[in-house]
Amino acid sequence: MSGLTVVSFGGGTDSTAMLIGMVERAEPPPHAILFGDTGGEFPHTYEHIRTFSDWLVTHNYPAVHSLRRNKKDGSWESLEDECLRIRSLPSIAYGYKTCSQKFKIEPQDKWCNNDPGLRAEWKVGRKVRKLIGYDWDEFYRAKFYDDKKYTYEYPLIDWRWRRKDCVEAIARAGLKQPRKSSCFFCPHMRPDEIRTMRDQYPDLLDRALAMEAGAKLTSIAGLGRDWSWRAFLQQGDLPLMDTKTDRSAIDCNCFEAGETL
Repeated sequence: MSGLTVVSFGGGTDSTAMLIGMVERAEPPPHAILFGDTGGEFPHTYEHIRTFSDWLVTHNYPAVHSLRRNKKDGSWESLEDECLRIRSLPSIAYGYKTCSQKFKIEPQDKWCNNDPGLRAEWKVGRKVRKLIGYDWDEFYRAKFYDDKKYTYEYPLIDWRWRRKDCVEAIARAGLKQPRKSSCFFCPHMRPDEIRTMRDQYPDLLDRALAMEAGAKLTSIAGLGRDWSWRAFLQQGDLPLMDTKTDRSAIDCNCFEAGETL
């Protein structure tokens, strides 16, 4: 039997629509809505989180609780700061998911493990419902299983909401459509997205290029893994894209359902 509910909020279209759908269905407010903040999201994502938090509160839901990873001494270091300090790139550039583990999953795990309400549920043998916003078009990403603490649920899949249904729900709520949620230096960034960043956020692009330039690279070429962002921008040509690593406009998918929280 499941007790309290925790929502893993990604800051993009699907997780926003999931919460709107819950409000529309008059579902009880979740215990917490958690967002793992790497410190490297685009300004439009942070603005969306603030706006949507206000909307949630007006509908008697909790505000989005942003969590950052603290070091052992209690100080905070963003993913960008860490990459610059160790002269490396986000781990996804090397084919690993350490960056999402450290900066998205661990802060949420730590918060949940120390929350009195959740601890009380676990103490009496009740599991916590963990809600994750994958839509029907992303059914393949869902992992249907329980562990000792959580039952994993995917409301959008249960409702069979596709991407267009999510967009429509956000419009019904009178909210601006959120743009893709990801770090501005994400190695999953597509060439057209890099160009858009050059036009809209040149200061962020400069920081991403500085990270790439300062990294000690041996096994990869740069933030594009097989190609560097700087070389791409200088040459003006689209690199050949591997369809396995090309990304559409879905939100950050560096971590999978079973890894959230």
